[in-house]
Amino acid sequence: MTRRGLQWISHASDDPEVCREYWAVDPRRPCALPAGRFFDVVVVGQRIGLETFDQLQRHGMPLGPVMADRASEKVGFFVPTWACDPFSRMVRQESSGEAPEYRYLGEGSVVVVPGPMPLTGDRHIWLRAPIRRPEASPARITALAAMFVAASSVVARADRYGREQSAASTDGEATHAG
Repeated sequence: MTRRGLQWISHASDDPEVCREYWAVDPRRPCALPAGRFFDVVVVGQRIGLETFDQLQRHGMPLGPVMADRASEKVGFFVPTWACDPFSRMVRQESSGEAPEYRYLGEGSVVVVPGPMPLTGDRHIWLRAPIRRPEASPARITALAAMFVAASSVVARADRYGREQSAASTDGEATHAG
């Protein structure tokens, strides 16, 4: 995390100076910050979140800070505070059936963010740490919504394929055993 990224994320706290001092003592320590002031967070399941993150990075699409909570198996995408309605609308538009599940943390919510320098094995880690105040572009919300829906579909298909292969394998074993 850069100094500008640290300043941006710490400004979300009620007392930015105390937050920065807290992290100066232990840069690995996570901190609870209010959403809705400088950022909101879209929280998704880990498998879908990692696939979404990978696709956004691989295709060079706009991407803000992204964190992961390994214990809860969730990934959080930081978005602008105005993104709730556009993101929800785009997810519904991109979905061919039922929209995939996600949780939107905005005003009144609290999010636990990783410290500025977590280690690989820590519970809370940055997949993409803030390097400065993220650009509040509609393109970033569109890209996130599109890749989130696409990743949800890929994970669902992979699960379905795994179940079908497992069932076919079990059926084959029963046929050969008899």
